[in-house]
Amino acid sequence: MMSQLQQNKSSVASRTAFDVLTVEPGEESDDEPVSEPEALVPSSVVEKHPKPSKTTHKKSTTKAARQEKKLQHRVPLSGGDTSERLSPVPTLPLTETEAARPPSPSGRSSVGPPPIEPLDPSLKANANPLRDEAPASAPNGQVVKLGDVSPRPPPPREPPSVSSPPQRATRTTVDEPPSQSLPSSSSAKHPSPSSDFALSPSNIVQQLAASTAPVPGTDAEPEKASKKRHNVLVRTLWTFIMLGGFLGCLLMGHVCVIILVFLCQTLVYREVTRLFTLMDSKPVEYRGKDPWSKTLSWYFFATVNYFLYGESIIYYFKHVVFAEANFLPFAANHRIISFTLYTIGFVGFVMSLKKGQLKQQFGLFCWVHMTLLLVVFSSHFVINNILEGLIWFFVPASLVICNDVFAYICGITMGRTPLIKLSPKKTVEGFVGAFLCTIVFAIVWGTLWSQFNYMICPVHDLGVNAWSSMNCTPNPAFVWREFVIWEPVAKFLSTVLPGEIHTISYTPYQFHLLFMACFASLVAPFGGFFASGFKRAFNIKDFGDSIPGHGGMTDRMDCQFLMGVFVYVYYSSFIREHHVTVGSVLQTIVSGLTLDEQLELIQDLKRYLRGQGITV
Repeated sequence: MMSQLQQNKSSVASRTAFDVLTVEPGEESDDEPVSEPEALVPSSVVEKHPKPSKTTHKKSTTKAARQEKKLQHRVPLSGGDTSERLSPVPTLPLTETEAARPPSPSGRSSVGPPPIEPLDPSLKANANPLRDEAPASAPNGQVVKLGDVSPRPPPPREPPSVSSPPQRATRTTVDEPPSQSLPSSSSAKHPSPSSDFALSPSNIVQQLAASTAPVPGTDAEPEKASKKRHNVLVRTLWTFIMLGGFLGCLLMGHVCVIILVFLCQTLVYREVTRLFTLMDSKPVEYRGKDPWSKTLSWYFFATVNYFLYGESIIYYFKHVVFAEANFLPFAANHRIISFTLYTIGFVGFVMSLKKGQLKQQFGLFCWVHMTLLLVVFSSHFVINNILEGLIWFFVPASLVICNDVFAYICGITMGRTPLIKLSPKKTVEGFVGAFLCTIVFAIVWGTLWSQFNYMICPVHDLGVNAWSSMNCTPNPAFVWREFVIWEPVAKFLSTVLPGEIHTISYTPYQFHLLFMACFASLVAPFGGFFASGFKRAFNIKDFGDSIPGHGGMTDRMDCQFLMGVFVYVYYSSFIREHHVTVGSVLQTIVSGLTLDEQLELIQDLKRYLRGQGITV
């Protein structure tokens, strides 16, 4: 009899040390397997729990700490205050009298409030999560359910059965409704105290995610609003910095503006060529293993800039380049030098080809040349516009900015109809409203700046600035003219408006402004749409982070390059003057042509004049 009681006491101690701890699915337990008990130990015989060994105490302490750490996570209450956090209820040691009390018929101790019965399936969803948590354990082996007032001892176990196989403790998810079928004899005798109230790992993760989601009125919303205000302030600050820097360069002279354009094109080239590393078709083993490719791309960039800038300098500063002995060899052989430099880069590219990387290397070669065509050549035309007069650079750039601003304002106030799928925020109303506003802005803004010689005079001296006195013969496009109004209309205007109105003053430049405004409103925005499609192809928001709050330089210059090319072509076709005089032509004929060539020239000139209806 005494041996049987000692065996029962041993099983109770084992239950106290290990069975109160739940084991995650798939986790190996360090506990020794314990079989299901077969009979209850009379409470009158059990006096107290035996003292666990050091190993048992260490294991139970470690697992209890792990369980308490899990229970410290925040679990939202149904209809309660979500700011409360769950913490394990401290367990109290049981007295000998409480430990000797017999368990209730449901398998729970009679100490503390009555046990909680399993909820009905229809009410299980509204159960309080505080009672659905797994039981917390303490080093002394006692179990306390969250929500209970007083600690409860675990039900005693019967001696292990030899025939029953060892079982591992598992959790039952709260989503599973209690079984309606009759329990088996074993489960009816010994129901698990945590089987109906334990949470599965998936439920714990879901509840933690719900508890950490931004809730209106909590600290997450003010933090988000504060971050948004910070971004707006940074964007506004850098907008004024860019405007101030642009106007400062404009006032300091043509050289500073050219340096600004070169800096912009360098940043754009770096941002666009860097996108090649984001191509999904590139194998992982190739990425970052070809340093010569990056060197080669910048070599071609330098070579093309040498050729384009040299062409512009030789064309606009002949009187300086050919008068200086040190510059004469470079000016006379500029094109052959440029071609030699490009040939060296081409040979270097071919020599760098490696088997297994040919597709990626040829792709980069094409990528670099397309970027040079779209970015570097475009900026070359912009620089030529600057050398023809700052007004051909400043006013078109202002028109693009104005159109962008008014498109945003009109789209916010009146926008309803989407314009293009590449930019969902663009609307037809904003597009049309910006077009009308840009035309009015172009007439007023362009007429204002055409009054200053510093803006309209072509550059002859790179040392001038806004405070220098510049005098030049203005282009006929800036000369004011008088348009005579039809007499009936003039009489009507004189009656409606004060004073006599018979003529209207205008300049041809104002008509040119209409064409530039139409291009800036109707065509230049498609450069932005092109850039938007480019970013969507690579699944990026901005081309880079060169400008805080604005993204990359490409995001700001996507329309400017297209506008600059148009202005150069338009100016060369309709506005530029070819300063040729009779004396200079005669000097060329006499000094550069032989006698036979002069006679041939006279016959060709007579034939041309007869074709024009002039008899010589």
